[in-house]
Amino acid sequence: MLRTHTCGELRLDHLNEKVTLSGWVQTVRDKGKIIWIDLRDRYGITQLVMEEGKTPTTLIDLARTLGREFVIQAVGTVNERAAKNDKIPTGNIEVSVTNLQVLNKAALPPFKIEDETDGGDDLRMKFRYLDLRRNLIRQNLILRHRLAKATRDYLDQLAFIEVETPVLIKSTPEGARDFLVPSRMNLGQFYALPQSPQTFKQLLMVAGFDRYYQIVKCFRDEDLRADRQPEFTQIDCEMSFVEQEDVLQTFEGLVKYLFKEIKGIEVADFPRMHYAEAMKYYGSDKPDTRFDMKFVELKNTERDLTSAKGFKVLDEAELVVGICAKGAASYSRKQLDTLTDFVKRPQIGAKGLIYVKYNTDSTFKSSVDKFYAPEDLKQWADAMDAQPGDLLLILSGKTQQVRKQLNELRLEVGSQLGLRDKQQFSCLWVVDFPLLEFDEETQRWHAMHHPFTSPKPEDIGLLASEPAKVKANAYDMVINGVEIGGGSIRIADETLQARLFELLGFSQEEAEAQFGFLMNAFKYGAPPHGGIAFGFDRLCAVLSGVDSIRDFIAFPKNNSGRDVMIESPATIDPSQIQELGIKLLPNKE
Repeated sequence: MLRTHTCGELRLDHLNEKVTLSGWVQTVRDKGKIIWIDLRDRYGITQLVMEEGKTPTTLIDLARTLGREFVIQAVGTVNERAAKNDKIPTGNIEVSVTNLQVLNKAALPPFKIEDETDGGDDLRMKFRYLDLRRNLIRQNLILRHRLAKATRDYLDQLAFIEVETPVLIKSTPEGARDFLVPSRMNLGQFYALPQSPQTFKQLLMVAGFDRYYQIVKCFRDEDLRADRQPEFTQIDCEMSFVEQEDVLQTFEGLVKYLFKEIKGIEVADFPRMHYAEAMKYYGSDKPDTRFDMKFVELKNTERDLTSAKGFKVLDEAELVVGICAKGAASYSRKQLDTLTDFVKRPQIGAKGLIYVKYNTDSTFKSSVDKFYAPEDLKQWADAMDAQPGDLLLILSGKTQQVRKQLNELRLEVGSQLGLRDKQQFSCLWVVDFPLLEFDEETQRWHAMHHPFTSPKPEDIGLLASEPAKVKANAYDMVINGVEIGGGSIRIADETLQARLFELLGFSQEEAEAQFGFLMNAFKYGAPPHGGIAFGFDRLCAVLSGVDSIRDFIAFPKNNSGRDVMIESPATIDPSQIQELGIKLLPNKE
């Protein structure tokens, strides 16, 4: 070994020991008669010291040639530091160098290898191998490793078996867009990279494996954002002979265990929230419940506190709904204009924002004073449980659209008021999703989760007559407004699965072509089964209080789906294309 210790382990207990350290030069501080070198490896930083009169001149001369990120080996004796550094674990000691060797020189890095780096996102992604040397990123990947290990430990205790499933599979029409892989041996045919191991884990249940899991790479060819990557990792799980409650208890237990092991936090039992309740009070099926600010409907099918006052916008609205921002009546006109601009952005799409200030002197100031008297505004305030000093923010329009718009506004105001503490964790289950949703463009039903999700037993009779009312035996785990995991009890009955395929618009031939292998398997004794899949990268980010998943992936893609370090995707040799029997279309540009 080229070292006896790491750069993070020496303490006062090691005083006077002769040690050998190897690592990268973080900094060199030359004060003339004395030189300090901060030596870094994965485990930490140790200060090396060389002093004229005590250290051979050749070593001092060599030290003065060192640059940042040079790889060196240092031999020396552990001494107590005169000026201690309480910011690092090794801050009480230093190593007096008796021998120094350069193992490899290094070019000047394009950015500082420090927590507070001067490198932008694009530059750090291009030199990701340097970015990974930073303590912050390294700790993220260590957390990821610990999370994976703890997951395996927990599931192993419950008799789950980890089974690998294929990466080259068959493309299916449901869900996001597949990544396709052409087959050289079967010209004109393609594999797909799996969006999830869904059908394979169901086949494992038919095979009698009973309890399966896999920490598995999945792929989706979709537009990217902070919490999406074209390739991502799932904790994928399935269980036989279970009902919904069994699955919820098992995997709520997993997440509680992970919080305890990784964060040292005891998490309370997860509340259950019906999908309809989540949409009505939060406008989202993944509500952030770290703070209250629930929606209050001022106009709906049951009551109307806004019409017949001559304000056409509210008179014609299907839904008028608002939130009460506690203590925010002091918002300035500029702040309110900024919120109005926020909801009018194309991504949100509201036409405007109504505000009502309930001043501390119990007077009202609103953007609709022309139409509504103080007594009208007091009626709104009472409905929204507002007190003097609060701010009412109100949107109107079509029910589904306006709820989504108000959800975005609620999250923005919650952030502005400091109500979304990333080190506070609010977990819940969202249950009773609709089984189906109707697509107006294609004029057909689509599965809200996937076509293998079982309807609630009591709703099966509604499939033929009122499919919109059928609830799914499905559930999502939400933490801090982020969907961490989702799953369902599966359809294990061949006849019911065939009925659902028909409702989704599959002909018998199409269903057989796409899923015949699964339907055939069900003929040989499929147990009742269900499961869940967690977004592993998202779980890492949420536990760390970080919005982006990229810093928890060793080599991520950028927002264009590119790896700018290895320049992928890239063109390939024409002979390879010819070998695959593919004809490229001419470039439109």
